[in-house]
Amino acid sequence: MELGIFVAFALLAVASAIVVVAHRNPVYSTLSLVVTLVSTAAMFVLLGAPFIAALQILIYTGAIVVLFLFVIMLLNVRREAFAPAANQGQRWGAALAGAAFAGLLLVMLWRAYAGVPAQPLAADLVSLTGLARSLFTRYMLPFQIIGLLLLAAVTAATVLARRPDAVDFGDRGEGAGGEP
Repeated sequence: MELGIFVAFALLAVASAIVVVAHRNPVYSTLSLVVTLVSTAAMFVLLGAPFIAALQILIYTGAIVVLFLFVIMLLNVRREAFAPAANQGQRWGAALAGAAFAGLLLVMLWRAYAGVPAQPLAADLVSLTGLARSLFTRYMLPFQIIGLLLLAAVTAATVLARRPDAVDFGDRGEGAGGEP
């Protein structure tokens, strides 16, 4: 029963991840990303890591995706124009690369798990103490760098979204009354 629920959430996550990449409307792609992240959180719960699932929902689904939606709405991104003739070679190349990646992944999984019984997760891998110890020691610098990158991305999106006719209140040599 648990394996069937896990497989259902895994298939939902993969299907919605494909929609994220394939859909032409960026808002629908972002909403499909929400479904992908919630499905991943459900798989974390099934693996015995409810705290990581809660972090997945709160941080990624609740904050990062809302940030994506904010930037999409701020930039007023339109639907992508359809140009079937120009993208045929790129589509075949992507399909070939995806098939090669899937084949290599299957070979790696087959070699790694062939004949080896599944080991249960250790308690220190999914506990809050183990997660905090890893986050604040080994992964502290990458965690801070990602935060700075997100801040830079939001700042850049805001600057790029500014209209050229926006009022600039900088010093242009005008008098106190606004007259030159």
